Amino acid sequence: MSEAEIYRLHVNGERRDVTDSWVGESLLDVLRDRLGLVGAKGACEQGECGSCSVIVDDELVCSCLVMAASAVGQRIVTVEGIAAPGTPSDVQQAFVDAGAVQCGFCTPGLIMAVHDLLDRTPAPTDTEIREELAGNVCRCTGYGRIIDAVQRVAVARTERAS
Repeated sequence: MSEAEIYRLHVNGERRDVTDSWVGESLLDVLRDRLGLVGAKGACEQGECGSCSVIVDDELVCSCLVMAASAVGQRIVTVEGIAAPGTPSDVQQAFVDAGAVQCGFCTPGLIMAVHDLLDRTPAPTDTEIREELAGNVCRCTGYGRIIDAVQRVAVARTERAS
C-alpha cells in the first residue's frame, strides 16, 4: 500500500475510508485523528496503560501498538461502538452507578477490557477481575469501585440469563 492510497477499516459495524494516513501510523492515531473516534486515549504509547484498548477481531488490543494498515479486513470495535448511540452499555452504566468514573481518561480502556472479560468469563472471581484489568492503569479511583462495577454487571447478566 502506497502512502497515497485510501484504505478501508471496518469500525463499529461500518466501513470507514482512511485517507491522509501514512503506512506505519498506529490504529490509535487513525481512529482518533482520521476517523474522529476519540474514545480510545493515547497515554503511554507503549501498550502499558490500557487507555487505548479496542477490540480487533474479538481480541482486546492496545491500539497504540497496532499498525492501522494491518487492521484492514478485521472487525474493530471501539468504546463508541459497544452500545447504541446515546445509550450506555450495561458496563458503562455500572461504572457510573458504582462511582468508578473519575477523570475519565482510563475509563474507555477499562470499559473495553471489562466487556472483553465478561464476554469470555461471565462470572469472574475477584482474582480473575484483577488479573484481567492489570493492564489498565487508573490513578483516580483505585480499583475497588471498578471491581464493584464488574461484579454488578456479572450478577445482572447472570440474573437476566436465568
